[in-house]
Amino acid sequence: MIYEDEVLAIEVIKAIHTGDVQHLKQLLAENSHLAASRIVAKSDNENKTEVSRSLLHIVTDWPGHFANGAKSVKVLVDAGVDVNARFSGHHTETPLHWAASSDDIEVLDALLDSGADINADGAVIGGGTPLDDAVAFGQWKAAHKLVDRGAATKLWNEAALGLMDRVKSRFEDSEHPSQSEITQAFWLACHGDQRQAAEYLLNHGANKNWIGYDDLTPLDAAWRNNAHDLVQWLSENGAKSEKEQE
Repeated sequence: MIYEDEVLAIEVIKAIHTGDVQHLKQLLAENSHLAASRIVAKSDNENKTEVSRSLLHIVTDWPGHFANGAKSVKVLVDAGVDVNARFSGHHTETPLHWAASSDDIEVLDALLDSGADINADGAVIGGGTPLDDAVAFGQWKAAHKLVDRGAATKLWNEAALGLMDRVKSRFEDSEHPSQSEITQAFWLACHGDQRQAAEYLLNHGANKNWIGYDDLTPLDAAWRNNAHDLVQWLSENGAKSEKEQE
């Protein structure tokens, strides 16, 4: 475990975060165990449990966009780091989840080119996929890139991204989405500033005043993301903020 050698851990993290690819290669060559090692730390929760992550998680750690990130991915994968390694802690996200959460397109592409599972589960968002993380956190470039590269989509993903052909196809099947699924998708359409999707879902029975994620209504979600035109439309159609419902 790399945490047993704090000096090496600090050195490899620095090499990755500064984009020093040559030094990273040297460290991997001189330390045969490094590729399979994990960075271990105490979590911030009250129990102070240990969490661990792979070196590819270091490349994709928040806020991402580290220098030579895509090159670091290739170097690490070539050295034997598992491209689908799991975070060990309160979730089991892969490096691809983290790249999606940071809107780091170059690293996201590099991971997918190296064989990352585009539909891996384990997200902090409902145990879902990298796309679920990207949409929930408003990382729109990453979300669209994942869709372009073949990620499976759910109704709420589609609504948030304005993928109207996919949204409408859900209602052409013999089994329509449930009321709760429609309302959830409506909330996400407002989160993603997708008025066409919001209108369509409202016409199909969405609850326009559902208090959803982060204790926000669809109107609150639109306000948070500066979707001013959508806010006006929602208000005109009787949508209320969470405070107005107290």
